[in-house]
Amino acid sequence: MKFFMAPTPLILFEEQQQQQQPGLLLHLLKFLSIFLLSILFLRRLSRIWSKKTSLPPSPPKLPFIGNLHQLGDLLHHSFRDLAQKYGPIMLLHLGQAPVLVISSAEMAREIMKNQDTVFTNRPALTAVRIVLYQCQDVGFAPYGEYWRQMRKICVSDLLGVKRVQSFKFVREVEIDCLIKKISQSCSKGSPVNLSDTLLTLSYNILSMCSFGRKSEKVDNIHMFGKLSREVLQLLGAFSIGDFFPCLRWMDVLTGLIGRLKRTTQQLDVLFDGIIDDHLKKGEIQNSLDNKQDFVDLLLHVQREKKLSIDISKDSIKAIMMDMFLGGTDTTATATEWAMAELLKSPNKMKKAQEEVRRIVGKKPKVQEEDIQEMEYLKCVIKETLRLHPSGPLLLPRESITSTEINGYTIPPKTRVYINAWAIQRDPMTWDKAEEFIPERFSESTVDFKGQDFELVPFGSGRRSCPGMSFGIAVVELALANLLYWFDWELPNGELKEMLDMTESFGFTVNKKIPLHLLPSHYVA
Repeated sequence: MKFFMAPTPLILFEEQQQQQQPGLLLHLLKFLSIFLLSILFLRRLSRIWSKKTSLPPSPPKLPFIGNLHQLGDLLHHSFRDLAQKYGPIMLLHLGQAPVLVISSAEMAREIMKNQDTVFTNRPALTAVRIVLYQCQDVGFAPYGEYWRQMRKICVSDLLGVKRVQSFKFVREVEIDCLIKKISQSCSKGSPVNLSDTLLTLSYNILSMCSFGRKSEKVDNIHMFGKLSREVLQLLGAFSIGDFFPCLRWMDVLTGLIGRLKRTTQQLDVLFDGIIDDHLKKGEIQNSLDNKQDFVDLLLHVQREKKLSIDISKDSIKAIMMDMFLGGTDTTATATEWAMAELLKSPNKMKKAQEEVRRIVGKKPKVQEEDIQEMEYLKCVIKETLRLHPSGPLLLPRESITSTEINGYTIPPKTRVYINAWAIQRDPMTWDKAEEFIPERFSESTVDFKGQDFELVPFGSGRRSCPGMSFGIAVVELALANLLYWFDWELPNGELKEMLDMTESFGFTVNKKIPLHLLPSHYVA
């Protein structure tokens, strides 16, 4: 007895497959052939491409965080240590950001001279965008017409040699105030916090040159100096969004964005008041007078409309922020390190003081014209900048297009850090590289003006620091006066050889422990 059973969908499918089996097998074979050939072709292309796109050496990385776990608090030290193992051109993956680290003069020349146009851009970092009015400054503005014209204004009108000379009276007045303040400590027999004293000097000089008044007179308190220091600290803070764009929102949760905005808004109010005061006083003249401060000059350029770009009020404020961030802590730090190194080397301190005192003689004050004759003082400053560049990692660059360096392919949008600190301590270039030896520059033509890539504290090329002449003029005059008027000791009979030289990393690298010294009047 047979049961009748209607065909199920599975049975119908099997029957259909049996009818179409020869056609399916043929299609399957064709598909597999094409698939295998595609794999072979892609592998061949991959090999060819890998040869053409050979990336620089890189340390092993972890998933997601990349090489971040290999970095310590002092980035320039961490970069140098890794470069000693992986070479002077090294690719790191800091989170999702590819970072090229340069640690030799030869590679620095390739970046800042031979391929300067490829690496002229700056990465738009979180703190920079907020603090510098969406990068309307000179230091971080994107490469283009706006940046070219704003840099031209800074180099020719604000920070050129003639303009720096025109502010000679400001430097002399403020340094006279510094000497009087230290003299009071001499009379009391009390030590001086030289770190704070030099920072105040820098702020006052830059405030007078920028605003026509001292920083402590802004709002009748040291508000501007206080806020500027906060900005410098925030610029050196870790931003999650800069390394993990997909986690940018976490910078809000950590409070970084809030702190940046609050501090910048407070500074913005001060800037607005200063600009409005200049406008009300009618201090903008039809010609560029040497007595004008920086705000006058920028307002003059804005009013004349001689440029093909629009200079907004925010542009002016961004430039002013550049001046203070790049010109205060850096000059104070350089002078502080010079004094610390000389104090640790009594023979060199004596040699520098004898030169300054011999050239100045019995004049009532140290004049800038005298400094041109102080060869050893200049050597001391060069050696200080070699060992202690204020910015040990030059401001980061970013590749505009793909390029090749030393046989390695550098993809576009790669951040580039040039480790000036490591380059300037390279034992392959410098004899006794870790020692403070100003005499090494006595017979050397190597200078810090951007042509000698073994000494690049101010960078080189299109993105070099436009404020170099302004900063050096302050450091030279301040150091010459400190050496001329006073003899220096560590308080409480501390040994000079034991002076702590530990660094503190931020936007600039200064002494972790402020320099407290006991001055005494020099008696001829």
